Amino acid sequence: MKVAILTFEGYNELDSFVALGLLNRLKPSGWEVRLCCPQAEVTSMNGVTLHAQAPLEYANSADVVLFGSGIFTRDIARSPDILGRLQLDPARQLIGAQCSGTLLLAKLQLIPSLTGCTDTTTRPWVEEAGIAVLEKPLHIDGNIATAGGCLASQYLAAWVMLRMAGLEAATQALHYVAPVGEKQEYTQRVLDVVMKEVGL
Repeated sequence: MKVAILTFEGYNELDSFVALGLLNRLKPSGWEVRLCCPQAEVTSMNGVTLHAQAPLEYANSADVVLFGSGIFTRDIARSPDILGRLQLDPARQLIGAQCSGTLLLAKLQLIPSLTGCTDTTTRPWVEEAGIAVLEKPLHIDGNIATAGGCLASQYLAAWVMLRMAGLEAATQALHYVAPVGEKQEYTQRVLDVVMKEVGL
């Protein structure tokens, strides 16, 4: 299982690292989760520089692609040089976006329902792109998911695990990272949000 977490200059650490940490709980099952960037290094909105684990093009052959957000997403959305490197296909890939990453999905015309979730700051730009923004943390439409709010990244990761590894694997991974003393409640809450969206 190949997972690409797209991480751009000015990225939000919570979007990329929460998903990375959760999905790598399935590394023993053969999952390969990589932070994919348009250049060799990117620096976060808070000054954390990371070395790309794979180039942006890794996403084109991945089973799952997650778009992180960041402070320069509007610039990226206007960059054909960056977006042109992505050749994604929701017929064979799960594709998700976090906060301003939803704007990139919109620009790539990967939101067929024209509805999705994003953060409060990005909402006007996503609406300008023709997407009706929902007041909830997660929206799933087939193989496309969007999430709003930094900590909603847990829902995107749980969706990916549920779809690609099943309920037991998703439950175990979430339970492992959940706060001590709240493990059962935390795990069930996250799964409830995701399963409601997928109709389970």
